[in-house]
Amino acid sequence: MRVTMRRVLLVVGSVVALMVTLHLGQQVLECQQVLSERRHRLMRPENEELIMMDSNHIEYRYSKEMPLIFIGGVPRSGTTLMRAMLDAHPEVRCGEETRIIPRVLAMRQAWSKSGREKMRLDEAGVTDQVLDAAMQAFILEVIAKHGEPARYLCNKDPFTLKSSVYLSRLFPNSKFLLMVRDGRASVHSMITRKVTIAGFDLNSYRDCLTKWNKAIEVMYSQCLEIGRSRCLPVYYEQLVLHPEQSMHAIMKFLDISWSDTVLHHEELIGKPGGVSLSKIERSTDQVIKPVNMEALSKWIGHIPGDVLQDMAHIAPMLARLGYDPYANPPNYGHPDPLVVNNTHRVLKGDYKTPANLKGHLQV
Repeated sequence: MRVTMRRVLLVVGSVVALMVTLHLGQQVLECQQVLSERRHRLMRPENEELIMMDSNHIEYRYSKEMPLIFIGGVPRSGTTLMRAMLDAHPEVRCGEETRIIPRVLAMRQAWSKSGREKMRLDEAGVTDQVLDAAMQAFILEVIAKHGEPARYLCNKDPFTLKSSVYLSRLFPNSKFLLMVRDGRASVHSMITRKVTIAGFDLNSYRDCLTKWNKAIEVMYSQCLEIGRSRCLPVYYEQLVLHPEQSMHAIMKFLDISWSDTVLHHEELIGKPGGVSLSKIERSTDQVIKPVNMEALSKWIGHIPGDVLQDMAHIAPMLARLGYDPYANPPNYGHPDPLVVNNTHRVLKGDYKTPANLKGHLQV
């Protein structure tokens, strides 16, 4: 009887031990699964896709690997015209300026430059890897969701290209269009149209040309650093004088099939799948017109004489970019017949102002 009872106790003890072992093993596996899921969630922004559906129920998937297009340059250099012409392509969507992307990029740059701030962030676990993943997700979200989905997405915020090297690392298949324009024309446009830009004194041609020179130097240097396979300087004057030749080169650079619609963006403004414009953007009243030469030489005769004499010293980037700092007026080239015809139409007022623009038109 004693032997039997002992055996029973041994069996019961073995069963209990086995159950405890199984339970503990299960708990360990569950813990490992939870930890694995947490690690997966932490890394998810690196790999996740944004999925969007258009009005025809066509699904679009966006990720950091997609060929994003970034358009930038010093304000008043033709960035809005460039994005409107691309927007006219049936497979491309740019949309209005987000305004927030260059500001977030500037903050990110400031955190990196401050040694003390970077040390504090690193100590808090907010490393460069964490920040870059967050920036990646944020920028992609804004670009993808601030307009209708399309096969190709582009962003037009002029000062974004001050961070093109950084963006090229965040989005390894992205490409960049740097709009280049005669700085004298850009500055004259800023001043006469009262386009407020942080740091630019709109009461001084000398100050604005100095600031223009600094800004375009930063963007152009970064464009060269990225390389011509990913960053293409686009000269505003040549885009206006020779739109078909220029757009063929741009579409080839972007590896996007050709469409004649890019030469007639004004016909697609406000239409579904066409060009979305906001009345509150300063360039809208000009971009609603067909490509024309009206703005090419408006600056001539308006820049003070002392500034003209010092032009090569004030804005050395003019010569570096191929402009003659002392040519007044300059020779930008001869226009295509289409552009001549468009310019005659514009001067006669032979174009329509779209009725379905967003906001209130600023002229």
